[in-house]
Amino acid sequence: MSGYIRFVQCLRRVIAISISTPIPNSTLETNLLYPKTLNPDFKKPQFSTSSSSAGGVWRDPNRISIWRRKKEIGKEGLIVAKELKRLQSNPIRLQRCIQSNVSRLLKSDLVSVLAEFQRQNQVFLSMKLYDVVRKEIWYRPDMFFYRDMLMMLARNKKVEEAKRVWGDLKKEEVLFDQHTFGDIIRGFLDNGLPDEAMEIYDEMRQSPDPPLSLPFRVILKGLVPYPELREKVKADFLELFPGYSVYDPPEDLFEDQEWKTDSELD
Repeated sequence: MSGYIRFVQCLRRVIAISISTPIPNSTLETNLLYPKTLNPDFKKPQFSTSSSSAGGVWRDPNRISIWRRKKEIGKEGLIVAKELKRLQSNPIRLQRCIQSNVSRLLKSDLVSVLAEFQRQNQVFLSMKLYDVVRKEIWYRPDMFFYRDMLMMLARNKKVEEAKRVWGDLKKEEVLFDQHTFGDIIRGFLDNGLPDEAMEIYDEMRQSPDPPLSLPFRVILKGLVPYPELREKVKADFLELFPGYSVYDPPEDLFEDQEWKTDSELD
């Protein structure tokens, strides 16, 4: 009899616990209720300090810039892109199309159309959408937004447009990291714009971001056709990174390449 009484008491406790404990409706609630027992790797969700109607918004630590995401152009964006390309020779109708159609595009569509124009080296239309994007309410200065614009302008040797974009990013106090500096400088060098590349290099040297060896090596490789400029960057590299070595290609490397090209033409 005593064993039966103890069984009944234990059963009552189990029932009382099950009634008082809420049943989770989602994985998130399960993790919040049983963070250690059911999910050992669970980390308490972080909330941003910005105010909202819900008392806080989710802040995803793995969130990346919209300009780094894969940009697949949608149906609406494709229609607008075709219309812009058709009207680019007519300034008045083009401006009307931008005001009526482009301004109604969702953020993702506008980003994807700009990325597609950059891929196609449509400089004129890219600059038009560049102006539109910077006026959008959701726009925030972004390093990758400016990087993509500068790389596209370098490919097409558009110096004046590149200077304008650079002036805008300076006004917005956008800071490139060292790797992005190296990529942009190399882009200008590879497209035969050494003067502009060295102007950006001077900006890189004044950056508060600590220097890294890899971007310097990327730049030095792009400076092989420009020996005098390369010596300047090489001296900076050896000063910043004592003990490192720099590979110097043979002096007659490009002479041999030119001789082979002339021989093939003959």
